[in-house]
Amino acid sequence: MKKLLILLGAAALLAACSQQKNLTVSGLNPKDFKATYNGQPTALYTMTNAKGMEVCVTNFGGRIVSIMVPDKDGKMQDVVLGFDKVSDYFPENNQTDFGAAIGRYANRINQGKFTLDGVEYQLPQNNFGHCLHGGPTGWQYQVYECVEADAQHVKLLRVSPDGDNNFPGEVKAYVTYTLTDDNKLDIAYEATTTAPTVINMTNHSYFNLSGDPERSIVNDILCVNSDSYTPVDSTYMTTGEILPVKNTPFDFTTPTVIFSFIDSNHEQIKNGNGYDHNWVLKTKGDITKLAALLYSPASGITMMVYTDEPGIQVYSGNFLDGTVTGKKGITYQQRSGICLETQKYPDTPNKPEWPSAVLRPGETYHSHTIFAFSSR
Repeated sequence: MKKLLILLGAAALLAACSQQKNLTVSGLNPKDFKATYNGQPTALYTMTNAKGMEVCVTNFGGRIVSIMVPDKDGKMQDVVLGFDKVSDYFPENNQTDFGAAIGRYANRINQGKFTLDGVEYQLPQNNFGHCLHGGPTGWQYQVYECVEADAQHVKLLRVSPDGDNNFPGEVKAYVTYTLTDDNKLDIAYEATTTAPTVINMTNHSYFNLSGDPERSIVNDILCVNSDSYTPVDSTYMTTGEILPVKNTPFDFTTPTVIFSFIDSNHEQIKNGNGYDHNWVLKTKGDITKLAALLYSPASGITMMVYTDEPGIQVYSGNFLDGTVTGKKGITYQQRSGICLETQKYPDTPNKPEWPSAVLRPGETYHSHTIFAFSSR
């Protein structure tokens, strides 16, 4: 009997070690991401580079699940919010955009309406009367097909049918994640359409560079390469104005601690319940120029953002309220993550003076963003 117990104990230990070996550096179990949603299979894809950085992506919503980055002491930190298993991303369980590849149209379209070539389209109204992030069944809640995957890149495909959330045209969209050996996460989007439509894709990762989601991002330092922003009304809709950031809580032209202004009585801060605004970038589509910088004094991790898009939405996690439990059982409180969403300006389809989001047959939509990580 004693010998049997020893053998059983050894078997259990071996099984536990084997399971531990199969986990990602971030502690995720790929088996927890194998499921079926709307008849399509989901999975977890892991990228690693020569410096030990790791990025995990699921094809459900094209989402970044974890990003492991070395901090100032060389300890690996997971710098994005998310869940331990794919079912927690399903909309019937949690209505979140954590890490998602957003489409067709990131951000808001006023009253869910736009007119293109003389035809008016009415989209779903899922946010204060507006259409947000493509509607209630946007691409963040759909399964992308993985068409390529290796140790350092994952390419996902989403075929959006004509009439998807009432958007015109069948759209074939690709999202390619590439992890470089110099600790850059490169995200490239491209799309084609069968009919004139609008498209505006982005990534909706919630970053917490401290690696500790129980620590608020308000003590982090932010810099945005912008002299102006697009103000919003009380329903978070852009007014059509472009206003200077100088002498306002939106002036991050030099590195500034986020908490400096986030609780000010400025009308725009009250309208956005914090930061939920688009900054007009000075980079003029040049991806070699720095668009934004985020730094955590706690971990020493810096993230630099480069993009060919004209704008960047800074969202300070205002609506996280402690009702969502994420990875490792941590409850996400208000401002436990910050989003830096590269994009066309919100409601561009109704503001023709702003950079166009129109895509026509025979054209290819391209968008490119790089998140570059370092520590000191």
